[in-house]
Amino acid sequence: MEFSSRARLKHARLAGDRREQYPHSLQFYLEPPMESISLVEFESFAVDRLKLLKVIENLGVSHVRGTDTYKAKLEAELRKLKFPYKALAEGDYEARRKDHISHFILRLAYCQSEDLRRWFLQQEMDLFRYRFNELTESLMQKFLEHVNLSFEAIGEDLKNELANELSMSTPGFSLPKVKEQMFYKVGLADAVDLFRARKVFIKDGFAYVPFKEIDVIVLNNYRTKLSKALALTARSLPSIQSDERLQPLLNHLSHSYVGPDYSVQKNTGKISLEQIDALSVKSFPLCMRQLHRALRDSHHLRHGGRMQYGLFLKGIGLTLEQALEFWKKEFIRGKVDADKFDKGYAYSIRHNYGKEGKRTDYTPYSCMKIIMSNPPSQGDYHGCPFRHSDPELLKQKLQSYKISPSGITQVLELVKGMHYQLACQKFFELTHDVDDIGFSLNHPNQYFTESQKLLNGGRELKKEFNNSGNFQQKNNSQESINSSSTPTSSNAKTDTELEGLEAYFTED
Repeated sequence: MEFSSRARLKHARLAGDRREQYPHSLQFYLEPPMESISLVEFESFAVDRLKLLKVIENLGVSHVRGTDTYKAKLEAELRKLKFPYKALAEGDYEARRKDHISHFILRLAYCQSEDLRRWFLQQEMDLFRYRFNELTESLMQKFLEHVNLSFEAIGEDLKNELANELSMSTPGFSLPKVKEQMFYKVGLADAVDLFRARKVFIKDGFAYVPFKEIDVIVLNNYRTKLSKALALTARSLPSIQSDERLQPLLNHLSHSYVGPDYSVQKNTGKISLEQIDALSVKSFPLCMRQLHRALRDSHHLRHGGRMQYGLFLKGIGLTLEQALEFWKKEFIRGKVDADKFDKGYAYSIRHNYGKEGKRTDYTPYSCMKIIMSNPPSQGDYHGCPFRHSDPELLKQKLQSYKISPSGITQVLELVKGMHYQLACQKFFELTHDVDDIGFSLNHPNQYFTESQKLLNGGRELKKEFNNSGNFQQKNNSQESINSSSTPTSSNAKTDTELEGLEAYFTED
């Protein structure tokens, strides 16, 4: 009995500590986690949060924020990934812990450049906005007090005295609604955005903010704090970069793709060399279509283009023998003779297939890797056309592909907002005449796979080669692949995949 009493006391203390550590399901992430975790948990938490932020980015463009559809889809993703999705008083300690730790891991990974910081800040803001607006009024008030944003609620006498001014200055507020709604007296500096939008009544240097607009002030406060925190984290990077365990993981996360790896083992023998020209027109993403056209026109690609396009072709099913034949035939049509190709170019092709050097069987580049690393210079054709092309040149290219003017406008708007993968997704929809592809596009080989499935009525083209080099055509169904698939760097493969990871991500 004495033992069980002690156990109960210890359990009660632990429960109290947990509640004290995460008193709310929402936070400003002001204090970093201090506990020790394994590298496996470190990676697992980070990958799950990255999946969540990718979904948030996609939902923010595909749906109006705050609508029932938007909220339902986001809540489903939070549930699936085991992040806090409701303001529960008890029982979600593990979800809150995961939320806290994963935020700080991605903060480390995404503080390394201005583009990464901007993207991370936007998705975290959208996540915070959703969670804050899901709180009840009483929980909102408790949270505001917790983060020292406890604004003064005006009394009924003052509200009645200012009722006419509040009604005229606050859009959508009739006199009866003014009397029902709680108003806060907020310093003008905290309510600048609402003042600019003419949404609040101003008097004596204070804004009188209705409760339903208080989220704007809280979000501005959160944005300021997170922006400063990202800048401070960036300054501490040198000390983190010296850690041989963490740096490869952080580099990997900032360029991370969390879907299938499209390894050649799954797809070998799918296509013949004679099919590539036709497939490039109907099923290649714009980046690979551009590389294929440049190769056919100039009979040469520089190293960055050969790496990006070569690994893509490997992923759609070209064998090593086919790849050597494909590149050799094209190069010798230009200024490279057969002997020079065998001595200078064949090695790198065999290297990509894991037959030379350290025998690493390289996987095709994901969208994030193409967007974030090795930008093209003059004379190069690799990279992401939505990220690296001049908007006017991109517009001309889309016009040459017979994209409608309204479609071009939609694509360019996404590019302007730096939603490059979503611009590619819109390009897929326009070229395949579908309204909603129903998945998040994160990989050029995913584009090809989904295109083939769509064009073949849900079944993918598959070909088997016999000894004479001819092929027989089959239609085989394949499991649907989406951006929420299990990441390739699963726990069982972590050690082997981390070996040489840093070198892989700087290969170009």
